Amino acid sequence: MGQAPAAEEPQATAARDLVVGYIDALNAVGKAMRAAVASLEQLADVLGLVRSQRISRSGEIGTYHYSVHGAGCLFTSPNGAEIDVDFAADGTEIFDLWRLRCYGRSLPEPHDPTDQDLRTAVESLKPLLAEVRPGWFSVADAKTSTSTVDAELQ
Repeated sequence: MGQAPAAEEPQATAARDLVVGYIDALNAVGKAMRAAVASLEQLADVLGLVRSQRISRSGEIGTYHYSVHGAGCLFTSPNGAEIDVDFAADGTEIFDLWRLRCYGRSLPEPHDPTDQDLRTAVESLKPLLAEVRPGWFSVADAKTSTSTVDAELQ
C-alpha cells in the first residue's frame, strides 16, 4: 500500500472513516425505525407521519430520539451520536459536509475533520456516494449496504 505524506494520511483516513460511520449510523437508524413503525417503508416517511399528526414533531421511536425539521430529521442514537439527514422530494436521504461534521462532533470520541478532508473523503467514496446537487450527497444506490462500502475501502 502506498504511503501518503504523514501529515495527511491520518486526517484523510479519519475523515473517510467518519463518512462511512455516518452511513452506517444512517442505515442503523433506518433499520431501527422500520422495526419500530411497521408503516415506515423509508426513513423519509417520518415526515409524512408528522404531517398527518400520527406522531409528534419530536419524540422517541425505539432507542432513537428524533426531531423533525423542515425537509429532514435529526436522529440521536443511544450513545448520543447525532445523525442529521434531509430528504429529497423522492425520499432519498441526503446530507452535506456540515451534517457530517456535526455527526463527528457528537460521537463519544469526537472527530472534527476539516471541510477539505471531508470533501476528499466523499470524493474517495464515489461511485458509492453521489453528489445529488452541489455540496449534497446520497448513497448512490439506496440498496448499497455498509458491507459494500467497507469492501470498496479494502
